[in-house]
Amino acid sequence: MACAALLMTTAAGCARFDAALGKQWAVVHFRPSTPVATLLKVRTACSHVPNVRPEALPPGRKALDMIYSVRFRTDNASDANLAQLQQCLQRFPAVTGIDFEDTGNS
Repeated sequence: MACAALLMTTAAGCARFDAALGKQWAVVHFRPSTPVATLLKVRTACSHVPNVRPEALPPGRKALDMIYSVRFRTDNASDANLAQLQQCLQRFPAVTGIDFEDTGNS
């Protein structure tokens, strides 16, 4: 009985670990003086890409907090979806880059 409980606990822990490993996101970088309104416009404009969803914004939406807060979850995005996101973001002069990250490089 104790072995079965240990096995179930280990399996549940592995499932949570595997779920954490599957997390991927895109971090959008902006020019330092970009207004919050522009950040929000970019976030909204590029939210239509399939299998890509914007992460929640920080409370208060202060410029210093917001400049690093435009992120998109890309867990289920294909290469084509990521290319669409990149193309959308490149339309905005305030965007200086995008980093695609996962739990392995955070």
